[in-house]
Amino acid sequence: MRILGLDYGTKTVGVAVTDALGITVQPLETITRDADNKLRPTLRRIEELIEEMNVQEIVLGLPLNMDGSEGERATRSREFADMLERRTGLSVHLLDERLTTLEADEILDSCGIPKKNHKRYVDSVAAVLILEDYVRNCC
Repeated sequence: MRILGLDYGTKTVGVAVTDALGITVQPLETITRDADNKLRPTLRRIEELIEEMNVQEIVLGLPLNMDGSEGERATRSREFADMLERRTGLSVHLLDERLTTLEADEILDSCGIPKKNHKRYVDSVAAVLILEDYVRNCC
């Protein structure tokens, strides 16, 4: 059973997926869009990935404030989760994603990826971290 991990941002969505056994997690891609409210192509691409990879559930990062409270970004993520559930019929699990982007940047640094190239990979690496946390603690 494959699980899709998503790091939802204002203009990008980092995507990661587990293997068929749900043991390992790999980055897939970063979906980009021109504006925060242009979600149809993003949702279509996620639906394509779900179909191609036989995904059974989705984990979406929930960007909480450092004190654990929810702000505007968390509200938008919850709305995105609702859209995904309606469109795909799959369960969408929300998972605290605090500091995943910072950790993803550190991972890219440690791999020797030049800072100028971080933007290309950081969202999909953050999605990996979100999904790994879910697999480790929930499955």
